[in-house]
Amino acid sequence: MPNGGIDSNEFFSALDALSKERRIDKQRLFNAIEQALISAYKKNFGKNANVRATIDPDKGTVEVLSRKTVVDAVEDPQTEMSLEEARAIQPRYEVGDLVEVQVTPKNFGRIAAQTAKQVVVQHLREAERGVIYEEYSQKENEILTAIVQRVENKQVYVELGRTEGLLDVNQQMPTEELNVNDRIKVYVLEVSRTHPGLVKRLFELEVPEIVTGVVQIKSIAREAGFRTKMAVVSTDPLIDAVGSCVGPRGMRVENVVNELKTEKIDIVKWSQNPAEYIANALNPARVISVFVSESEKSAAVVVPDNQLSLAIGKEGQNARLAAKLTGWKIDIKSQSQVEADAERQAAETAEEEEA
Repeated sequence: MPNGGIDSNEFFSALDALSKERRIDKQRLFNAIEQALISAYKKNFGKNANVRATIDPDKGTVEVLSRKTVVDAVEDPQTEMSLEEARAIQPRYEVGDLVEVQVTPKNFGRIAAQTAKQVVVQHLREAERGVIYEEYSQKENEILTAIVQRVENKQVYVELGRTEGLLDVNQQMPTEELNVNDRIKVYVLEVSRTHPGLVKRLFELEVPEIVTGVVQIKSIAREAGFRTKMAVVSTDPLIDAVGSCVGPRGMRVENVVNELKTEKIDIVKWSQNPAEYIANALNPARVISVFVSESEKSAAVVVPDNQLSLAIGKEGQNARLAAKLTGWKIDIKSQSQVEADAERQAAETAEEEEA
């Protein structure tokens, strides 16, 4: 690879071996690395640059080419080139032509190596998930031996070889008490991509803070294929739970979204205060106030007039998921609706007093 950073022969040999071993299409891998390299270049050397990256395994090179349009007067040097400059490269160029010039930076070998590693790791994860899904989808309606990993809110998580299974409360025997490391026989009822547990496991793969326990997932509400809301909390006041799940430049949540085929994910901060938690759960809508009734476990929420449709969501989805996430019944009204109700109630009270 030019400009230092890694050994090109070793780099391409490793990619070739990984492609064959993990059954990942090599061209698809190269395409993904090229796209990632473009993003890396723009981040480090100019976000407005019009560039393309090329990987040539035959030559053992990785290059970045700047694409500039030939113009009479250059206004943006990152995307434009004067006719004089263009003809110095090739006399036949005319105004309006697209010229490609190699702009591979001196230290791009190191950047390319880091970027390629990230892409390869992501593709390996995706390939591994695909293999595991295919393997266990063939074991539906079979009996397997499972080892209890943990018990959370009466739900039992068990290890099934290379993956984790969930023994829901309604699938457990009422007289049985299960403890960590117990070996039990289980009947594989369903291998699911729609269960909220899938979202939890995907974030555990992406977020180290969840694995260490610093960030905890308190609740997940999901309408598979459309939208998920996830409430998280940090046990360390210096760690931002939501930020940890979103990741640097949104990469962690983006990886989960890509796995779920663009399903939208709202990550909200969990709170012991029901009013605060409900307001957070209605994200991305802005909430003015929340009035809770502990006895009925219901909440009246007031939002600005221009936030009402956002708070309710398309076909009521945002409000529905917020209610499912928090476990509270939520009634949402706009500020003008609340004011109108107050005026009407005041008028009725005045009429009763006069009578």
